[in-house]
Amino acid sequence: MNATTKGEERHRALLFRYSIAVRLFSFALLHIASTWLPLFDASPLLVQDITTLEYPLLRWDAFHFHHIAAKGYVYEHEWAFFPMMRALSLLQPSSLRGPKHLLLIGMTAALACDSSQLLYTLSLFHLRSADLAFLASVLSLIPTSPVTAYFVPINEPFFTHFSYRGMLCCTRRKWAKAAFWFALAGALRSNGIFLGGFVLWGLLVQPFAVGKMPTIKTFTKAIALISIIVAPFMTYQAYAYITFCTRFEGPIPEWCSWFPPAIYTYVQSKYWNVGVLRYWTVSQLPNFVIASPTLLLIFAFILHHFRNGSLLQLSKSKSCSQVNTVFQNSSITPHALHATIFASILLFASHTQIVLRLASSMPLIYWAAAWLVTYHPTFGKAWVLWSVLWGTTSIVLWAAFLPPA
Repeated sequence: MNATTKGEERHRALLFRYSIAVRLFSFALLHIASTWLPLFDASPLLVQDITTLEYPLLRWDAFHFHHIAAKGYVYEHEWAFFPMMRALSLLQPSSLRGPKHLLLIGMTAALACDSSQLLYTLSLFHLRSADLAFLASVLSLIPTSPVTAYFVPINEPFFTHFSYRGMLCCTRRKWAKAAFWFALAGALRSNGIFLGGFVLWGLLVQPFAVGKMPTIKTFTKAIALISIIVAPFMTYQAYAYITFCTRFEGPIPEWCSWFPPAIYTYVQSKYWNVGVLRYWTVSQLPNFVIASPTLLLIFAFILHHFRNGSLLQLSKSKSCSQVNTVFQNSSITPHALHATIFASILLFASHTQIVLRLASSMPLIYWAAAWLVTYHPTFGKAWVLWSVLWGTTSIVLWAAFLPPA
């Protein structure tokens, strides 16, 4: 066994221990805070058949997922949430089915989706350094929303896990497997369809950038794989159309006449006021402030990555010696493009503070943090301190059912 392998095994063992320690601390704090703090919204007290262990989990979006899992889609606004928990409930043995088991089973599944080891493997490929990969993975253990990243059975922990698996398959050029994992991610969040860009990059864009014209066979393969990735989202929309637009006489919902008919867009706009610049109001300024460290880090890293060349130059294969830092490796370019699109949507056309929950699904945020710690240690220390303080604060706010979430 060579020194590199021994070092990587040591890193993985330490990551496992740190991961358990962080989760134990976060879970203990969550339960202590939920025991001692009054609820801003007392709705969790009205839900029957949940245990003391599950009680702190039932906040914010978890309410919607829990109701959908137990009852299916009953109200129009619930169509903003994908049916992940419903699928989990249907996978239970019939003898165990019931509302009182849903949160516990969901929490167990969320805990099983620890993505730190996946991030380490992914970082080894892109950063080409075991030490930097370990640093990025350790930094991932202090997310800005520990409760949703670790315990709550909503989309975030599963979306991150499936996204990372698909990205890892892309590094190994296993495109069909990548499409499978990205399709699972797309079944959890609408922005999962953007993950198809990694497949398009590997099959079409990168070969074209180095002067290799993709064949008809390769092009057809790319289209087929993208179809697999977007299929869950399209199926969800089609099911909604059949449910709302074809079964009733008389007036139908206005979105049924849209092209394309999209209940997800309609519900997000109507009930959550999601749309371009709709969130840009004075009253939402505090949410922009708490989201700003994450967004600034993402965009600063993207600028650093592209600083030394055009997109075409970066898409070419370069060795580490041809770039200023390993953080400008060409293999990171599709991640930078994906993060640019994702972060821009969150900034300009969404509830901006949810970047605190969703950034963990982009490995680039932790590579950016590792870059900051390595090359700008003063700012790096500030980032780590902020992540620890805000992550701890968010646990307490979640327990008390206080925003943001």
